Amino acid sequence: MDKIQRNERLTIIMKTLCDNPNKIFTLGYFSAMFGSAKSTISEDLDFLQKTFQKNSLGNIITIAGASGGVKYVPYMNENDIQLTLDELSKELSKQDRVLPGGYLYILDIIYNPEWVNKIAMIFASKFYNLELDYVITVETKGIPLAFATAQYLDVPLVIVRHYNVATDGASVNINYLSGSSKKIQTMVLPVKSLKKNSKILFIDDFMKGGGTSKGIIEMAHQFESEVVGIGVLIETNQPEKKLVDKYYSLVTLNSCLDFQEDTEIDIKPSK
Repeated sequence: MDKIQRNERLTIIMKTLCDNPNKIFTLGYFSAMFGSAKSTISEDLDFLQKTFQKNSLGNIITIAGASGGVKYVPYMNENDIQLTLDELSKELSKQDRVLPGGYLYILDIIYNPEWVNKIAMIFASKFYNLELDYVITVETKGIPLAFATAQYLDVPLVIVRHYNVATDGASVNINYLSGSSKKIQTMVLPVKSLKKNSKILFIDDFMKGGGTSKGIIEMAHQFESEVVGIGVLIETNQPEKKLVDKYYSLVTLNSCLDFQEDTEIDIKPSK
């Protein structure tokens, strides 16, 4: 094998880490890959760490100990987050998003890879230090956001359904009160989905009353686990009092959902 030059080595290390966010790689892994001394790899990682921090590209973190190594932690700085949320608010406030029946059209946002990656990066930046075991969401519109967030955090995604599926095996069913419709709905999760004593992040596309979030918390309790974070793309400012206290929303809809054709949509970054 031809000797790999340092610039090639740096490129390969950077791509490996960035393609696998929050996954730990040992120095020995890269040492064996390039046939280089661990001290050489350590110098490369030190250079990359300084470069990433200088250019706000995320962090390359070294983990000490026998099972340690190095990992890439993606994040978006506060200035870039604010610019992204300003742009998102402007896009969501366009008048042509009002649908018959008074609904807000957001599918082009949550199914657009560019927007999904930006939103997931913000969630990952907010929740990366929680030592999570899972990201969880409820079918169906929250799935793209939750999947991308789980990928950035390097944890499995769990999807809660509203009905039983035979191929899922035995399941846990709970009823919960929707915070928006005030109707009783059902959540279903296979018993093999979560391990006991897990820490869970709930990601959703929309919150009005907070009923779905409260239902997820109750579902986690059935598995002797805990929801340690809640991330929401859009929340409404009414009702002001939600059924959950602690959550993180990106933007706030400052009007009711009963839109008319001439209703002005007021969406701004959440405070």
